Amino acid sequence: MPELPEVETVRRGLAPFMEKARIERVTLNRPDLRFPFPEGFVESLQGRRIDALGRRAKYLLLHVEGGSTVIAHLGMSGSFRIEAEVSGTPGEFHHPRSKDATHDHVIFDLKGEAGPVRIIYNDPRRFGFMHLWSDHLLDDYPAFQGLGPEPTGNLLSADYLATRFKGRKQPLKSALLDQKIVAGLGNIYVCEAMHRSGLSPETPVGALVEAAAGRQPACRDCRTISAW
Repeated sequence: MPELPEVETVRRGLAPFMEKARIERVTLNRPDLRFPFPEGFVESLQGRRIDALGRRAKYLLLHVEGGSTVIAHLGMSGSFRIEAEVSGTPGEFHHPRSKDATHDHVIFDLKGEAGPVRIIYNDPRRFGFMHLWSDHLLDDYPAFQGLGPEPTGNLLSADYLATRFKGRKQPLKSALLDQKIVAGLGNIYVCEAMHRSGLSPETPVGALVEAAAGRQPACRDCRTISAW
């Protein structure tokens, strides 16, 4: 499952080709992915300009003129392919992403300053999805309600975590995976963060607040990673 860094890498790779380009045609090669495409999805996008590409947690956001946003999730195997003078797949992947046209489910034909470009969404497992939402209602999108701050944003701080962790017995790994505490973190990066910091995934988060306050943590062997 792509986590925040992978989705951000995809966003940065697509942005030079998609931002400020006009959507000339949208082709849906099937009526659904994990969920059905919204009614009027094609008609709502064709002829409109993509103002900007954004990201919230593990979701890619295509902000389209007129106040609409395409909310895209890559699922387990979803990827975007760029077909232009400089073609390829945004991001570097250890395992090659699918280029089998059988799994090309959504095609965006765009025209921007660099000329025509085709962006293809390919997803062999079809666990990804695309929704269409109003810009001014993005905070009401079900998956965004109650999300915590972004790991790379200014709202995430030691004081914020201390407030959320104080007095709680929840294991550290579970707390970091809680999207209502920090948005976008998944298993891989949580494990890497704990490994680099030398903290056990079983450490009660309240003990970290006590340790930071100058008292002995409840877990005296917090630097031993005992459960992976």
